[in-house]
Amino acid sequence: MARHLAPSSGSLHRLLVSRHYPPASQASLPRPLLLPKPLSAAVQFRRSGRRGVAAAASAPSPSSPGTEVAEGTAWGKVSAVLFDMDGVLCNSEEPSRQAGVDVFAEMGVEVTVDDFVPFMGTGEANFLGGVARVKGVKDFNPESAKKRFFEIYLDKYAKPNSGIGFPGALKLIMECKNAGLKVAVASSADRIKVDANLAAAGLPVSLFDAIVSADAFENLKPAPDIFLAASKNLGVDTNECIVIEDALAGVQAAKAAEMRCIAVTTTLEEGALQQGGPSLIRKNIGDVSIDDILYGGSNARHINADEGAESFENSSSIGNALPESLNGATDAGVSGTKSSAISKTEGLLGSRREILRYGSLGIAVSCLFVTVRNWKAMQFASPKGLLNFFMGGNSSIFVNNEGESLSSRAQQIKKYLSDFESGGSATYVPEFPRKLDWLNTAPLQFGRDLKGRVVLLDFWTYCCINCMHVLPDLDFVEKKYKDKPFTVVGVHSAKFDNEKDLDAIRNAVLRYNITHPVVNDGDMYLWRELGVNSWPTFVLIGPNGKVLAQISGEGHRKDLDDVVGAALEFYEDKKLLRNDPLPLALEKDKDSRLLTSPLKFPGKLALDVENNRLFISDSNHNRIVVTNLEGQFICQVGSSDEGLLDGPFDAALFNRPQGLAYNSKRNILYVADTENHALREINFVDETVRTLAGNGTKGSDYKGGGQGTDQVLNSPWDVCYDPSEETVYIAMAGQHQIWKHNIRDGVTKVLSGDGYERNLNGSSATNTSFAQPSGISLAPELQELFVADSESSSIRAVNLKTGGSRLLAGGDPVFPENLFRFGDYDGTGRDVLLQHPLGVVCASDNQVYVADSYNHKIKRLDPVTRQVMTIAGTGRAGYKDGPGLSAQLSEPAGLVEVGNGRLLVADTNNNAIRYITLSEKGAEVKTLDLIGVQSPSPKPKTLKRLRRRLSIDTDVINVDGGSSIEGFLSLAITVPDGYHFSKEARSKFDVETEPANAIEIEPANGSLNSEGLASLKFKRISSSPSMGRINCKVYYCKEDEVCLYQSVAFDVKFHEGAEPSPEQITLTYSVTPRDNSGGAQLIGGTRNAKV
Repeated sequence: MARHLAPSSGSLHRLLVSRHYPPASQASLPRPLLLPKPLSAAVQFRRSGRRGVAAAASAPSPSSPGTEVAEGTAWGKVSAVLFDMDGVLCNSEEPSRQAGVDVFAEMGVEVTVDDFVPFMGTGEANFLGGVARVKGVKDFNPESAKKRFFEIYLDKYAKPNSGIGFPGALKLIMECKNAGLKVAVASSADRIKVDANLAAAGLPVSLFDAIVSADAFENLKPAPDIFLAASKNLGVDTNECIVIEDALAGVQAAKAAEMRCIAVTTTLEEGALQQGGPSLIRKNIGDVSIDDILYGGSNARHINADEGAESFENSSSIGNALPESLNGATDAGVSGTKSSAISKTEGLLGSRREILRYGSLGIAVSCLFVTVRNWKAMQFASPKGLLNFFMGGNSSIFVNNEGESLSSRAQQIKKYLSDFESGGSATYVPEFPRKLDWLNTAPLQFGRDLKGRVVLLDFWTYCCINCMHVLPDLDFVEKKYKDKPFTVVGVHSAKFDNEKDLDAIRNAVLRYNITHPVVNDGDMYLWRELGVNSWPTFVLIGPNGKVLAQISGEGHRKDLDDVVGAALEFYEDKKLLRNDPLPLALEKDKDSRLLTSPLKFPGKLALDVENNRLFISDSNHNRIVVTNLEGQFICQVGSSDEGLLDGPFDAALFNRPQGLAYNSKRNILYVADTENHALREINFVDETVRTLAGNGTKGSDYKGGGQGTDQVLNSPWDVCYDPSEETVYIAMAGQHQIWKHNIRDGVTKVLSGDGYERNLNGSSATNTSFAQPSGISLAPELQELFVADSESSSIRAVNLKTGGSRLLAGGDPVFPENLFRFGDYDGTGRDVLLQHPLGVVCASDNQVYVADSYNHKIKRLDPVTRQVMTIAGTGRAGYKDGPGLSAQLSEPAGLVEVGNGRLLVADTNNNAIRYITLSEKGAEVKTLDLIGVQSPSPKPKTLKRLRRRLSIDTDVINVDGGSSIEGFLSLAITVPDGYHFSKEARSKFDVETEPANAIEIEPANGSLNSEGLASLKFKRISSSPSMGRINCKVYYCKEDEVCLYQSVAFDVKFHEGAEPSPEQITLTYSVTPRDNSGGAQLIGGTRNAKV
């Protein structure tokens, strides 16, 4: 299980990528939402021929920088080029040496940059350790020194796009690629430095087919290991690889790997390099030509210039291959037409110096273009964030061995904390700036309110689906340690401009029912100071203000539970804890709107035009409200309690439902039950709710193909229905894909998207990527789906036949992984700027209407011309009816077309339904009066008292419930081989308690899934003894034979007392078909270790 994101083959850019990687299996965990990658895709260069005039001249001597292979020598086949980094691609040797000087200066040791020269190209540990040995530094710690070296180097010397690339490097790389050669970086530097240098040089990592760095190798250059690994990685034989090196150790490593080597004299003199026996020597990479690589030098291709022929030599690298007279010096023996270096590049003439100058200018302009294009994304990066990303952060505390017991892991964590506290190298958390705004509490300070408490900082932004996924984990640890000196603080670090607004964050706190303190860190102060690099990220702070650990991503409930529990025990033993009350003041207790509004953050809408019905997903009331088109109440579906339960309208349970789609032929409404990770069906004929796909568990299956509830889903956000294909299309926000559900066979599978979070338009499903698609609408005549791709702030069209997509408006059309191109600008196509659109509808006038949510606007998009125009909203959140361009909305999320030029809009943060009348004069916005719609009233949570009599065929299992005040009951019923649970008659359970009002068990009834599993929660109201009975009716069938029935009851007995730690109780039973003796095999319930 991943703990903290570590760099893989993707590099520095991976830090800045908002990519959600598809796991290899369903058991794998999705990765966190990261920052968008500013240098993600290589700029596409047109392939063009390069021609240069070359004069006849005598071959240079072997000792000169222009050394060629001997005449007639066969150079051999070339398939790949391995570039060293420092001193070849990047002018980083001098900055590296200077950073080394800074490291030793902090130790009080005086060194010079020249002291490092003998150790260049041998890796950072040897680079620093060699000087330490020479200088006699005692107690030198190479790992600590290396970490400090990287901190200094990244902060001072290798800032992104700082121009440390050698002129001609990018051009030579592109010429190699255009010649069909594979290219790789093979460096003795650690990966963090490789990626930082390439970013500083403006060389996108995506240019290279492989990157091999020192991290994975014990033997560095002059050992051949790195070059051999690069050869293997590329799938190219060593005798077909060319190495370009500047260090003697690198040249020797190439020779040891039996590879040809072109050496450059950027670091060492030619004489020093010749000791390694390079094949060629050039002054720098700008002087290496494609002919040098392919043919071993210009002599194999040059034709006498006196004959008027042209050479195909690289225009920027002819200088050292020509006589000095052709490099600008006068020579009496050369005619006037040859008295200056002339290079012809597609009709342009100029000196070599001019070519290098303009080449450097071109690289600088390219870097500037990339920087400007990705400026918003790059503002989130910090040197400490880069270091934490590549060094793994402080995550060693989370190392867990398979099968390790809870007690041993707690001891492991406490030992880590003991070593940490005695180490003396801790980082202290910076204090919250006093100007920051707080929610759910008065302003807090680490040195005052939080001193003596273990604090878990949750870095989040409310648009982020991954941040939503971890809220149940935070709720779990908060409840478990509610009586301890432990506090969760949400540090809201906004991605979008709209998310910096305090009222917008307050609405998110209310929408997600967040009850812990939240601070609005809109300027990302703590983010940068603590080196955070992804959403969500957790940072654990000790009672003395020390940063104990950092972990990123979702799926870490057990990690958080273990480390918080162990930290509380450790610091309690050290007498460092104090449990002073915090000044909490919950936002939900202050907001009168939520007490009076009949709706609570409505998300999406659907229509039944023939029967004059409007369907509203009243998301935070966990119900679907049905009115007529005039707003008069008809009925509600769902009890308004949170959960996953099929059944009659008044008993069914939802969990923050969003998207809706109506099937008029069957009188059925399809529901994206978002936080249940399920697709539900509301049948208005028999007034029941049924689950079509998903089972309440967040999935990580990126292909699908399962049937019914066996197919797991991941935060479905919107749906639309295609009657011709009898298919429900699903915007699967949680894993950045578009799925489809066939209502005829019940199969659910992916339609489009590879699961990576980016704005990539391709020709097929597998080369297309989305970024949290949140709105979807069918255009049947075009055989396309229109998608509101919220995190890329774009509107896209998906081809129903191929699964490919095309961009209609917004987003970044150049860099697919830049998810930071957003704003508010009407225009055409790629010029348009949107901000986190959540809703889209294809109307009868063939126009597409967009809920541009974070701009608080409704916009119209012509799918043919791709022109976008605002029709309603001012760009500021508010609540005002009137003419379209002066009316105000607040984060509208869903919309439908009523007909007759009218739209209905779910105005989410205003808890209202608005309607917009369209005309040639402009739009008019009004509010739909909801007549008879009531806010759900709290229901008394009373369970049935225990029935004393059970049927004679019921097997009763007695289970020890312990004395915990709350916890979980997990039903796990199995059937024997050759049998399966009935698909027609669902196995069910219901709950009884004794005595009355002593214990709550939820849900009070429900169904087992296809594997015989169900999960319930219990909470004891009283510490006196009590009992809960779980009655199960199990229907199971033998293959192709009759179906059978078994009744079983679990009597869970709770002891007197009220332990605060939640209990996990597993209720297991194995069904055995009864024989004539009536015997049955029973497996009793067990209590697991506390979680």
